[in-house]
Amino acid sequence: MSAQVPDFSHVNAWVFDLDNTLYPASCRLFDQMHVRMGEYVMRHFNVAFDEAKRIQRDLFLRHGTTLRGLMVEHGHAPEDFLERVHDIEYDSVPANPALVAALERLPGRKIVYTNGTTKHARAVMERLGVADAFHGVFDIVDSDHIPKPAPEPYAKFLREHGVDPVRAAFFEDIANNLKVPHELGMKTVLVVSEDDADVKDWQGDPNSPWVQHVTRDLARFLSELKFGDHS
Repeated sequence: MSAQVPDFSHVNAWVFDLDNTLYPASCRLFDQMHVRMGEYVMRHFNVAFDEAKRIQRDLFLRHGTTLRGLMVEHGHAPEDFLERVHDIEYDSVPANPALVAALERLPGRKIVYTNGTTKHARAVMERLGVADAFHGVFDIVDSDHIPKPAPEPYAKFLREHGVDPVRAAFFEDIANNLKVPHELGMKTVLVVSEDDADVKDWQGDPNSPWVQHVTRDLARFLSELKFGDHS
């Protein structure tokens, strides 16, 4: 991983994860979603909430998302789950004019790639003020409900959005989700929230060889990038 300001002058496709990447973990949207997931699993399995959380975590660790585990192991349809889990409040997400400015200076297309839904992504983007900066969203439905870090949805993303991976950069808060982008030839950047002092085991090692750069301030990182003659 480089500590210097990197040269991204070859990049013409900028791919961003959504949750805890475009906004900091301190917004606690994931806390709301985890409660919704626990409630959903509790009803589905008719168990106490603590047991539901254990089941939820087990499914997540083995399948990448709780939903994928429910689909693979229990034949569960995804629509109701996605609607209920993303029925949350977005008031904690503040406008981020610094991020807007940083995104607007990037040459090429900006795309959100999320394990969530497009509806959820749009709600977050509107709160941040960055909706107009992005050219598209690739969500969990587009990926056939196969979550990152499985390799299949990355390949589908590249095809559907016409992205050349060797001219792309991928920004994520989960190190494990950067392994495939790195193998495909993308620049990789791990975004770690200032308040997220401890990287969870399931997020992967930030010192992994597929993590090329790490930042705790996405807007600043983007604003300091070099683009050769474009900077």
